[in-house]
Amino acid sequence: MRLSKALNEKLMDVRLRDKLIAEGKIAQSQVDEYFKSLQDESSNLRYSSRTNDSNSEQNQDYPN
Repeated sequence: MRLSKALNEKLMDVRLRDKLIAEGKIAQSQVDEYFKSLQDESSNLRYSSRTNDSNSEQNQDYPN
């Protein structure tokens, strides 16, 4: 089952998806169905700002 899921996710990889649609290997309806099946993870969203200065590199997190 995990292999099947991995192969499906590979088909939907943004780097391959448009090419596969153009070649007729997957249909746009399959892509739409895949997006509908994804869970809403917006509650896990985390904002951050990455800044560079001459002394150190910092990552500042901001609550939403």
